[in-house]
Amino acid sequence: MRSICGDCIRTLLPFPELEPVLKAQIIKKFEDEIQQLEKELKTELPQEIKRARELGDLRENAEYHAAKERQRLVESRLSLLKKRVSDIHLMNLDKVPRDRVGFGSTVHLKDRQGSTMTYQLVMPEDADVEHGLISTASPIGRALLNKEEGDDVTVSTPNGSREFEIIKLITIHDA
Repeated sequence: MRSICGDCIRTLLPFPELEPVLKAQIIKKFEDEIQQLEKELKTELPQEIKRARELGDLRENAEYHAAKERQRLVESRLSLLKKRVSDIHLMNLDKVPRDRVGFGSTVHLKDRQGSTMTYQLVMPEDADVEHGLISTASPIGRALLNKEEGDDVTVSTPNGSREFEIIKLITIHDA
């Protein structure tokens, strides 16, 4: 048993018969990006590098250096995504709590002023606060982990502490 991210609630074990919709959606997103990056790496970047080489002296050729740097970045991102897909295939979602906030949970919060907000806890690379997707590793994500419906949560932010009440919890098992 090993943990991918110390702040994440994910525990990885071989569990091939577990293929929920959530895993399939995450894997599809990553595989789409992998496909796009492989196309760039195998077709577009070699053409850019070839064009840059034709410009002459490579020591002072900004186009060549930019294309080579992009090639290294794409290779690095591809490696990360392929590892993440492999890790997701091993994810044991039975280890995610059924009655407490964990990875994939949708949490409805109310602050002290009575404003409500809804967040879903996701992997760090999927976080998008504008769309209500927060990382399990973010300050609010960490504060919410393992809390139950009705619990009060205090979140430390750069602007001070904020307090919320969990008014509704939907776990990935409920979805």
